[in-house]
Amino acid sequence: MAISIEANDEGVFLPVHAQPGAKKNRIVGEHDGRLKVAVTAAPEKGKANKEIIAFLSKTLGIRKNQILILSGETNSRKLLVVSDVNARELQNKIEELLAEVEG
Repeated sequence: MAISIEANDEGVFLPVHAQPGAKKNRIVGEHDGRLKVAVTAAPEKGKANKEIIAFLSKTLGIRKNQILILSGETNSRKLLVVSDVNARELQNKIEELLAEVEG
């Protein structure tokens, strides 16, 4: 199953399944149509959210201020919005990352 990203005037919506408290920051794969992201930070006081943004920024080659958590700040199921990015390019980057994870 692919990650279901959508684009509109606000940016590109990226559904994420967060896995805080992991041994290392990494893309785990796909979970229920969401990009599963593991981070080492604990899910307290927004630490894991900040680490997810920093990790995705570095991994996807975009600035941190382009990523905003739209919903799910206190939940493992998050909806991020990425601004100033081409939806097709973002989809391609995510597919490349998933291909690396899978094989």
